[in-house]
Amino acid sequence: MQTRRAALLTMLGLALSPAVFASGKKEMKATLSFHIETEATDNPKMIFGQMAYGKTRYFRRMPEITTKDVVSFSPFPSDAGGDDYGMVFILKENAAKRLAAITNINQGKWLLAQINGRVVDGVLIDKPVNDGRIVIWKGATLADVTIFDGDLPRIGQQKKQK
Repeated sequence: MQTRRAALLTMLGLALSPAVFASGKKEMKATLSFHIETEATDNPKMIFGQMAYGKTRYFRRMPEITTKDVVSFSPFPSDAGGDDYGMVFILKENAAKRLAAITNINQGKWLLAQINGRVVDGVLIDKPVNDGRIVIWKGATLADVTIFDGDLPRIGQQKKQK
C-alpha cells in the first residue's frame, strides 16, 4: 500500500513539475525570427528555399535572432502604404553582439525576417550592424503590431502595455 501511494505521489509530482517551473513566465504570442542566407548544398533538413528578386535563395531554419532577443520595438508606416508597417527592434546586449558578428561575417548575403511564421521582409547585408537595432522595413500588419504590443514594450517604455 505504501509503495503504491509513493509511486502515485511521484507520478503526480512529475506531471505537475513543468507547471511549477513555468509559473510566473508568460508565453509570448508574437514570434519574430531572422534567418541568414546559406548555400543550397547544405543539409536539406536544415535549410528552406525562398524566392527573392527572381532567384531561389536558401536560408537556415535555425534563426539567428528571435523574439526572446528583443527588449523593445516601435512600429512605423512602411513606404508600401496602406495597412503595411515596418518595425524597429532593440536587441538585448548579447543578441546585439551576436548580430554585429553575424552581419560582419555575412556581408553580401541576405537576412530574412519572419513574423508569426510568415516571411515579411529581407535585407541584403552590406555592412555590420553595431547599434543593436534590427529593422523590418515592410510586410508587418496592424494585427502583428497589436500582438507585439501585448508581449513587448514600445521603445522608451519601461513595462509591457496591458
